Amino acid sequence: MNLRGYDDIVLAAPVSVPYERYSTDGAAVFFARTLKGLLEASGLGKDRIDGMCIASFTLSPDSGIGLTRALGLALDWLDTIPLGGASAIAAIRRAAAAVARGDADIVACMGADTNVPGGFRENTATFSQASQDAVYPMGAGGPNQSFAYITDNYMRRFGATAEDFGHLCLAQRKNAGGNPRAMLRKPLTMEDYLTSRPIAGPIRLFDCVMPCAGAEGFLVMRRAEAEALGLPHASLLSAIERHNSATADPVQERGGWAERADALFASAGIGRESIDVLQVYDDYPVISFLQLEDLGFCAKGEAAAFVASHDLTYAGDFPVNTGGGQLSAGQAGAAGGFLGVTETLRQLCGTADGHQVESARIGLVSGFGMIVYDKGLSSGAAILAAA
Repeated sequence: MNLRGYDDIVLAAPVSVPYERYSTDGAAVFFARTLKGLLEASGLGKDRIDGMCIASFTLSPDSGIGLTRALGLALDWLDTIPLGGASAIAAIRRAAAAVARGDADIVACMGADTNVPGGFRENTATFSQASQDAVYPMGAGGPNQSFAYITDNYMRRFGATAEDFGHLCLAQRKNAGGNPRAMLRKPLTMEDYLTSRPIAGPIRLFDCVMPCAGAEGFLVMRRAEAEALGLPHASLLSAIERHNSATADPVQERGGWAERADALFASAGIGRESIDVLQVYDDYPVISFLQLEDLGFCAKGEAAAFVASHDLTYAGDFPVNTGGGQLSAGQAGAAGGFLGVTETLRQLCGTADGHQVESARIGLVSGFGMIVYDKGLSSGAAILAAA
């Protein structure tokens, strides 16, 4: 696969709407707060935003076109991406293409969701028809059961232990301690992790993200536009997405990254040793392990040894999920897929208050979404470079 470069396309103005455990506000309210943040961060008037790309589970029955009316936006380009945790990577690719073609000058990419009491349970119960059909003989459904299935398979196939996953969770909690936006900042010990209550064997409490309400967003534009606005920004070097990969695998042991990672790095013109910060989609630790392997930082089945031999904190030799990731920051629905992008932008722009990676110049962020019980269907990744 040959990827085309993105020339002078940049990302700027990372915005995070503070997460709330529960909210009775609708998703549109969180999108409005995100847009307000983007305008304040960039100094732009609303009329300068001529493109929008959004992702949400709870905006329904409304859609992107309805949101334009609610936000008072008149747009030349609009997209709504239903890819869950892979939505932000897809949004970057689509927005970059739109700006490069001249379909839009400045695109607001936003992921937002609300979380009313009981809403997460209701939403996941009907997440997809494939998931519903698959869980009938199993007697339990939802993401915890699905990822327990994938985790159990990984542990049996490759010999990973609970402690191996714990090393990742502990490092991310330490990262969260310096991130004022993270919901879970209390220090976590291995004893805390191992003795936390079981959720769906072998999944424990601290293997699971905390559902919440919130939003994330950023702008996509040309470099000249960002420079004229005086905006700190990061260049888009390369990006990939892959859907329904490894169809022959009976249970997911790899994602689309394994099939496209070499093209991702080749298009960026760098090697894996050049990555200063890595943000992997982390709704459960096992998926982080798969991404470390499939992106080529270690061989298949060797993520446990890799994690044990590296310091994954923001001050360590291999910083991963430097703001705490979803496991410690929280998962605001579809915004969870955007969290890694806004964190990468802050790191590359030198604004990651309290958890800045020293001399961060190149970052890789990945996405993963749309679980159908035994596998997630969508994978993506992007490489960004400081201006």
